[in-house]
Amino acid sequence: MSKKLFVGNLSFQTSSGDLEQLFTEAGRVESATVVTDRYTGQSRGFGFVEMSTQEECEKAIAELNGRELDGRALTVNIARPREESGRPSGGGHRRSGDRGGFRGGNKRW
Repeated sequence: MSKKLFVGNLSFQTSSGDLEQLFTEAGRVESATVVTDRYTGQSRGFGFVEMSTQEECEKAIAELNGRELDGRALTVNIARPREESGRPSGGGHRRSGDRGGFRGGNKRW
């Protein structure tokens, strides 16, 4: 099983350091990250914490799910793998030279 936890309902003032400090109550924290908007740098209200063992993950969920941090009740559960969006990555959805379906060549209409 995964040792990575999803932490939701974070206050916009909560930092990665705050998360790490809280989760050390349940065991050794490998990493703690608050996800931020790539343009503004503001917190998106969730983050991820990776614990060193599965037992520590289970302990963190049991002890910290619903616990208040910075005035918000946390949601803590096992992180799910990222799903594919179905969109092309990098914009490479057309072949070079393709004119979007028009293949009329030099015909005049």
